[in-house]
Amino acid sequence: MPHRLLIATGNPGKLREFRALFDAHVESQWELVAPADAGLCGFSVVEDGETYAENAGRKARSYANAAGLPALADDSGLEVDALEGAPGLYSARYAGEAADDAANRAKLLQALASIPTERRAARFRCVIALAFPYTTNVRLGEGVVEGSIAMDERGDLGFGYDPIFSLPDGRRMAELEVAEKNRISHRALALANAAWALDAMAQTLDRSGGSS
Repeated sequence: MPHRLLIATGNPGKLREFRALFDAHVESQWELVAPADAGLCGFSVVEDGETYAENAGRKARSYANAAGLPALADDSGLEVDALEGAPGLYSARYAGEAADDAANRAKLLQALASIPTERRAARFRCVIALAFPYTTNVRLGEGVVEGSIAMDERGDLGFGYDPIFSLPDGRRMAELEVAEKNRISHRALALANAAWALDAMAQTLDRSGGSS
């Protein structure tokens, strides 16, 4: 019987992506649970850590403890070399705490308006954290996708900065079909690098007889 795994995010786009990633890459020992389904409507965690790993770990532990379930959290960001790594940890709120994806993209394009194509190198970075409830131990996986920031938006798939993130072959992340994105994205790579931890957690639950 699959064990329940809480996906610690209130972002519907990210939740959809994780469901697709698990369908593609993870064996069926896990049943993914949204925060709302675990009684955590409106639950949030302050992300004021100094690294992706710190933020992801804090979210995983907090959600796991609140729901009494194993939890998966991620922290990810877009790092632009010409901006000394910004927006980085602040990618989701680059244009302000209440900003949406479109506002964040617009601010970034404006910040790079005078920067030529050859100096717009960037990367998506993701760190996934996994935690059992009521423990301090966190297991991590990281994934990185290299590319650059385009001069304008293109593509209507994906979310966040995908329409302005140009891959080495010239396509935007927002132009990739779900199946292809789920092979190469920073989140897919991070999940692949955390697969050993998911297996270990499932084995622990199997040995303990926990249904989670």
